[in-house]
Amino acid sequence: MTDRRAARQMADQAVTDGAPLRWFEQLYAAARDGTASVPWADQQVNPHLRTWPLLSTTAARRVLVVGCGYGDDAQWLASLGYEVTAFDISATAVARCRERWPGSPVRYEVQDLLRPPAAWLDDPFDLVVEAYTVQVLPPGSPERLAAVNSLAAVTGGTLLVIARGRDESDGPGAMPWPLLRSELDPLPVLGLREVAFEDYCDDEDPPVRRFRATFQR
Repeated sequence: MTDRRAARQMADQAVTDGAPLRWFEQLYAAARDGTASVPWADQQVNPHLRTWPLLSTTAARRVLVVGCGYGDDAQWLASLGYEVTAFDISATAVARCRERWPGSPVRYEVQDLLRPPAAWLDDPFDLVVEAYTVQVLPPGSPERLAAVNSLAAVTGGTLLVIARGRDESDGPGAMPWPLLRSELDPLPVLGLREVAFEDYCDDEDPPVRRFRATFQR
């Protein structure tokens, strides 16, 4: 079972201190030093991306991978022929990507989803892949809403969101905090129509409820 204790302690303290983005770099730095693990960093392609049924039908050349971690999703997409930009707020994570994939065609950058570069807003991406990033921002927080708004702003074509899911009647639990479907409601208002929404349990032990949602501009 994945050990999330260190990550949760860092996340809880960062939220308490009013700095909910601080802990990502802390966690990756601790993982580099061998004192913690990054619970979502399996160092393999996200299975919910690999099996996404609409990938082959999505007209995309330029792809943005949000919260790229150690780069596995970005590298896989690049191997399929896409022109990939991948970013993380953690400089340590981005440095690790560059170490793992020397000579990679992927453009790895240190960026903050809540403050996307003007170039991305002026020339949005054909495909944006967001897996497990919004769910590690506190439920109901301005940061979570801002992240959803930013996803819309950098999407010129298709947006894929992969996350843990919960019902309105469920409590938010501990980090990672599952998404409510309603938290994606701003996307249609911002010009993205929902073309697919999958709500299912995966094959982990125990199974985890997932949302896989596809939007198009």
